[in-house]
Amino acid sequence: MYTVLIIDDSPSMRRVITDLINQIDEFEVVATATDAYDAREKIKEYEPDLVTIDINMPKMDGVTFLRNLMRLHPMPAVVISGEGVRGNDIFDDGAVGFIPKPENGESIEHFGERIKDTLLNLTFLLKRYTLKKPQGTKTIVNKRITDSGGNFEVERKVHPDEVLPKRPAVISGPRVIGIGSSTGGVESLLKVFSGLIEGLPPIIITQHIPYGFSSSFAQRLNQSSSVTVYEAEDGMILERSHAYLAPGNKHLTLEKLRDNSYKIVLLDMVKVSRHKPSIDIMFRSMNNTVGGSAMAIMMTGMGDDGSIGMKELFDSGAYTVAQNEESCVVFGMPAKAIEAGAVKDVCHLNDISRYIIEFANNKRR
Repeated sequence: MYTVLIIDDSPSMRRVITDLINQIDEFEVVATATDAYDAREKIKEYEPDLVTIDINMPKMDGVTFLRNLMRLHPMPAVVISGEGVRGNDIFDDGAVGFIPKPENGESIEHFGERIKDTLLNLTFLLKRYTLKKPQGTKTIVNKRITDSGGNFEVERKVHPDEVLPKRPAVISGPRVIGIGSSTGGVESLLKVFSGLIEGLPPIIITQHIPYGFSSSFAQRLNQSSSVTVYEAEDGMILERSHAYLAPGNKHLTLEKLRDNSYKIVLLDMVKVSRHKPSIDIMFRSMNNTVGGSAMAIMMTGMGDDGSIGMKELFDSGAYTVAQNEESCVVFGMPAKAIEAGAVKDVCHLNDISRYIIEFANNKRR
């Protein structure tokens, strides 16, 4: 069963599209959104396999939202809109399908057939996407929902304590740099890594990204940087001048070995702070192994993942930095870390690579 999010500012059109898609055996609508900002929240909450997007929407038009979606959270998207003149352009922007809205005189049944034909033709692509996508922890209680609402089991927010016990390092280990990011993080990390140099302490990264895209993103980071970047694998030993990106379906943690080196341990467990991989888990693991000699950086992103683990690092004497509001796509996670008293310095995106280099050269603590 493929799950769908419908994005349209018209209540009547949302109801019509919901009813028509729910009649297709292999598809179900799990949520609807009224605009791009509402859609952003619903995508994080419901993790749909497919979104449908209208072009004419308030606050942000559908084309801009589609471009942002493909840049920040690539996933299958079908445009359902009356803007037929843009039908060819939206494929260049990343859409996998285009369905014109009903014209005068077209029956709802015929419109439904057009939707069904398009979606069924996309099942091969959707199957590939869903096989790579990590499974969420929420359970749908009432499969069919309408615009007026539906019954869902609320996803419980899991605290880091339930996955990784808090055991702060008594003696600090060799330095490690940890970076956490979410919405807007893809382009922001590319900017940071383009400014890094060789010889830095190991860097570990948790970016909220769908499984299946983390490997290609690690390759992009690697191509843009003097630092060698890998998608993290279980058992890897951290090395200087290397960076390790958490895969999109596992938590990245560290184990300190007898020779004072660090080994990557990937955890295939529940979401923590509503994410998998979780920044909170990565930062807590750093505090348990690296302790006060670590550097932790909180970059652009929605929500509060990472604030718990970063506060623990701050309390252990680690050097903690948050991206400033001006340069964030979403000033959510950095703001929460600042509110928690977990941040020593706040800086612009353009300065993060310099802060990392200065930390490595003992100029920042």
